[in-house]
Amino acid sequence: MRLDQDLIREMLLVIEASDKSPQHWVQIDVPPHSAEVISYHVHLLYEAGIIDAQDASSLSEYRWHAKRLTYQGHEFLDAIRDISVWRATKAAASKAGGASISFLWEIAKAELRTRLGLPIG
Repeated sequence: MRLDQDLIREMLLVIEASDKSPQHWVQIDVPPHSAEVISYHVHLLYEAGIIDAQDASSLSEYRWHAKRLTYQGHEFLDAIRDISVWRATKAAASKAGGASISFLWEIAKAELRTRLGLPIG
C-alpha cells in the first residue's frame, strides 16, 4: 500500500477536530478511502509519533484506531495546515520522487521559514 500524503493531512484535521476524550477512538471517515486504507495510515502515523493509536486488529481484520494527536502531531499539522504551504510541500516532495512523513514535515518547516524570511538552516 502506498503512502497517501493528502489522506494523512485530512486524517490529522479530522483527529484534531474531534471532541472525543483521548481515551476513546476517533472515527475517521475520508471518502472514498476504505477502512483498511485508513487503518494503514493510522498505523503509519502512530509509528511516526504523530498520533496516539490502538491496534484493534484480529486474525481476520487489520484495524487501527486513532485516539489523539501527539505534541509532535500538533506541530506537524500546524506546519501543513495552510493549503498553500501544503501544496508547496507536496510539490517539493514530488521533485524528490516521494517523501516520508518526517521528510514532509521538514519540507513544510523549510517552506514556512522561507515565507517568513527566516534562514532555512
